[in-house]
Order: sequence, then C-alpha cells, then structure tokens
Amino acid sequence: MITTSAWAITIIGLSLFLTFDFFIAYKDRHKSTSLTKATIWVFAYIAIAIAFGVSLGFWATTQARTEFFAGWITEYSLSFDNLFVFILIIARLKVAKEQEELVLLIGIVSSLFLRGIFIAAGSAIVNRFEWIFFFFGAFLIYTAIKLFTESSEEEWHEGRLLLFLKSRGASLFVLALTAIALTNVLFAFDSIPAIFGLTKNTYVIVTANIFALMGLRQLYFLLGGLMTKLTYLTEGLSVILAFIGVKLIFEAAIATHHEKVAGITIPEISLQLSLGVIIGTLVLTAALSMLASKGVQERTTDGE
Repeated sequence: MITTSAWAITIIGLSLFLTFDFFIAYKDRHKSTSLTKATIWVFAYIAIAIAFGVSLGFWATTQARTEFFAGWITEYSLSFDNLFVFILIIARLKVAKEQEELVLLIGIVSSLFLRGIFIAAGSAIVNRFEWIFFFFGAFLIYTAIKLFTESSEEEWHEGRLLLFLKSRGASLFVLALTAIALTNVLFAFDSIPAIFGLTKNTYVIVTANIFALMGLRQLYFLLGGLMTKLTYLTEGLSVILAFIGVKLIFEAAIATHHEKVAGITIPEISLQLSLGVIIGTLVLTAALSMLASKGVQERTTDGE
C-alpha cells in the first residue's frame, strides 16, 4: 500500500521535473536542439525511470517494481508511435522550427492531463465492474488489428475541426496544438486499457505513464530522422496490444467465474511472462527493422 506521503513526494518531485523541462523549452524556444543535447536528456530521463523502478522494490514491493517496468516499457513503446504522429503533424503543418519545442511540450502536458482523467475514471470503473476487462481486452485487440493493417500516415487526417479552425484564420501553431490534442485523446484510449492489463496499482499506473512521457520532447529531436528506419515498430506494438488484450479477456473470464470454456481451463498469464513478451517483441521488432533498413540501403547502393 502506497502511503499518502509517498504519493505527495512523488507528485511534487515529478511536477518539479516537468516544470524544469517546460522552463528549458521556453528558454530555448528560438534555438534548435542539438543531437548531443537531446541524447543526454533522453538517457538521463531513462536512467531516472530505471532508478525509480528499482527503488520501488526496496521501499514498496518487488511486485510493484515488476509492474512498473512492465507498464513503463509498454507505455514508452506506445509513446514512440505517438511521437511518430507528432512528427507527421508538425511536418505536414510546416510548424516553424522555433515553435516546435513549445508545441511538443504543450502536447505532452495535455497528454499527461488526459491520461490522468482516463486513469481516474478507469480505476473507478475497474474497482466496481470486473467485467469491464472484456471490453478493454476487445478494444485493444481491435486497436492491434487496426495498427497492423493501417499505417500511421493513412490514419492521420486534418478532420473537420482543423478545417473549421483553418477557415477561421487559425495560425499553424494553433492548428498543430489542436491536432496533437486530438491525437492524445486517441492514444489515451489505447494506453490506459493496455497498462490496466498489466497492473491495477494506481500509483504504478500514474508513475509509469508520467515517466513514459518525460523526455519525449527530447526524443523527438533525437529520433526525428530515424523514425523511418523503425520499419516494424507499428507491427510490434500491435502484437503487444493484442497480447495484453487477450490477457485482459482471460482475467475478466476468471474474475467472473468462467474459468473453463468448452472444457478448456483458461490460463493465468503471469506478469513475468507479460514482461518477457513485451521486451522480446520490442527486441525482435528492432532487429527486423535494422535488417530491413540495411537491406534497403544495400539495394540503393547497388543501384547506384
């Protein structure tokens, strides 16, 4: 059980980090973020998240530690897809370089706010209605299929709201913020059911989501030119979401006393197995993407 003091210290600490990040973004809003600076910040945030996760095993429980890493890795991997859409929006709307920092940070803060609402609502629903996991699981499987069959570029479109704002003379800055806010709503629908499939610990859910979004602004500048090389990222994410979706449906069936279907006992999927599948899928996705990128590069070289 996480104490009120632990909650207060955590929220204050993370708020200070986010405030500092906002200050840096505002101060450097007219400057281009260098690759070296972005790399240092990204690895610093990853190191802080890992240190926090490890510490949970000492002052909380080892279960909380495992749940945090499973949740953080899942949410962080989903954030890559979110980031890809950010890159697409900023590129298509031709947002000025000096405004990218603020657009990204405001987009990330709005994502945190929306996820906070979804987490609060999700916790209230989950505690009252265990059968809701049938819906969550089905939704994740549906999302996985959509991700697998459609590219992010095909899914992104301006929509009526953006067209309306454009007709009213809205600036590119406003259009970009609106597009990113709408995108954040869609990603919140995916990410929250996904992490509820790994843990019901509200503290772990909140911290995993915050740490997954911290440093995303710097990651944008680090991976902006490399995202096209992550060829199979979307497919890997779809596998992870489908797996968690199936896990949620299994848990819902067991919780509602439907342990057997057609005489077959529904298995309980452990957190350790979930963490292994998530990490294994991401490693395989990265390896296949590198091989595909290398193959394209070799064909291009031979063509020359």
